[in-house]
Amino acid sequence: MAEAPGSGRRSLYKAAGSPSWKEAFRQGCLERMRNSRDRLLNRYRQAGGSVPGSAQSTLLVHEVMEEEWSALRSVEGRPEVSAQLEEPVDLAVLEEIQQELADQERSIISEYEKSLQFDERCLSIILAEWEANPLICPVCTKSNLRVANGVVTCPCGLYLSNQFPELTEQKLRACIEDSVNAHSAHCPHTPEFSVTQATGERPTLLMSCLACDTWTAIL
Repeated sequence: MAEAPGSGRRSLYKAAGSPSWKEAFRQGCLERMRNSRDRLLNRYRQAGGSVPGSAQSTLLVHEVMEEEWSALRSVEGRPEVSAQLEEPVDLAVLEEIQQELADQERSIISEYEKSLQFDERCLSIILAEWEANPLICPVCTKSNLRVANGVVTCPCGLYLSNQFPELTEQKLRACIEDSVNAHSAHCPHTPEFSVTQATGERPTLLMSCLACDTWTAIL
């Protein structure tokens, strides 16, 4: 028989009080909270990365307790449990379990936050190293490119005079990587780079792939 809204939480305060029942309910709640990690973190993200309300507020504790309570009441073939559920229990027992669940909830969120911070630090390190390393010439794949006043040069002989004097190494690096990533999205083969120059036109840095028959002008 369905309970009226809110009666699930109120029924928690009518629970029975044998030590075995209390421990079974406690362990069931803790396991349910652990298994609800994804649901908890989704709710945490939906809340903007914070627990709403006061410092005592929780996201999933009451829900987990009510779900475990309903599961316990639905157990068939255990008359001793049903009999215990009709006996009163000290409110302090439920408050103790609720506090333990709140601590577990905060622990899960804290581990998630630490994981995010670690990922952000790793990404920052990777980006810093990427920006600090010289840009390797995609044509010879050995020497470093030099970009100055819109002109791209390499000791291998590459020379590109671009009409955009604001061209920088960072912008050129981004152009090359975007083109390579776009190609990798549909072809597993490694493209090659070359410099072509039509009659009367500026030299062009070209990315090509014979496997998928694509040609892309980088500059």
